[in-house]
Amino acid sequence: MPVRNGRLRGWGGVAGMAVACLITASLTLLPLSRHDGTPAGTDPAGGTTAAVPVRAEECTDPEASLPPSTADGPGIAKIKERGKLIAGVDQNSYRWGYRNPYSGELEGFDIDLVRALAEDILGDPNAVIFRAIPTNQRIAALERERVDVVVRTMTINCKRLEQVSFSTAYFETGQQILAPKDSPITGYDDSLKGKRVCSGEGTTAYEALERKSYGAIFKDEFDGTERDADRLTVPNQLDCLVRLQLGEVDAVLTDNALGAGQAAQDPAVALKGAGPFTTEYYGVAAKKGADDLVARVNKVLVDYRAGGKDSAWMVSYRKWLAAGLPGITAPPTPKYRGG
Repeated sequence: MPVRNGRLRGWGGVAGMAVACLITASLTLLPLSRHDGTPAGTDPAGGTTAAVPVRAEECTDPEASLPPSTADGPGIAKIKERGKLIAGVDQNSYRWGYRNPYSGELEGFDIDLVRALAEDILGDPNAVIFRAIPTNQRIAALERERVDVVVRTMTINCKRLEQVSFSTAYFETGQQILAPKDSPITGYDDSLKGKRVCSGEGTTAYEALERKSYGAIFKDEFDGTERDADRLTVPNQLDCLVRLQLGEVDAVLTDNALGAGQAAQDPAVALKGAGPFTTEYYGVAAKKGADDLVARVNKVLVDYRAGGKDSAWMVSYRKWLAAGLPGITAPPTPKYRGG
């Protein structure tokens, strides 16, 4: 929580700060983990395949993905041969992908979707190797074949489509400012002038600030003696909340879907403004050219969305997200290429 007169607001001073640090450490510093308990860093597939360059196509509708299919191909075959789906996830985004401090298990909306993918492809929702990856390593994890898919609140856009492939959209979100409730900051507007705004490295939030910052300070600057490279642009998006709690930044720019989870963690902060000022969509990311895997994910998403208010998507939404993001009545409608 932001520091005021040497005390952390909302955590009860020094004792609260210690609790906050312990919670943050338990979420962000744990090693990459597997559901089956195998030591991190071991690749059960036994090697990698060479990356094949794929020619970029003109991008005019980034949310349009491949038609759904159950046909097997090299991507699906590799997963079946291994017997595990390797998923890149977050372990510190509350309600999306986070490690329950009591059970030690990964939970959240994105984790539910990963298990649905594993159940469809392998017949077992627990046949998953979870690899926790920083925000700024999502694309690299796919390119280096460390993971089969990334299910980590990853926005679909044309720039990223040059490097990875995406499923159809599974959630609609948008950028919004998160700040202390008593802050004079009113939203993504002129009230940001001269304020320090934190964002995740390689995120659409940082790109939005580059386009229009309203005079906010959002880039780390070299002062001639030393530099804190992670002060304003951080590897993990949750680090921005910690910076805000410590009074090192004045606000955070992030997806409102993630901001709602952070506001639930810290009652001293809130999303500012009437709502998000962009419209963005999360998709499941796969290695560029992994068409059979993307088509299979899209088929799983068809089933995941089916059933109206009783769909698996809506059940997961009500469990994890409805409290912070009320009023959503359905998932986004899928768009397919040529459709």
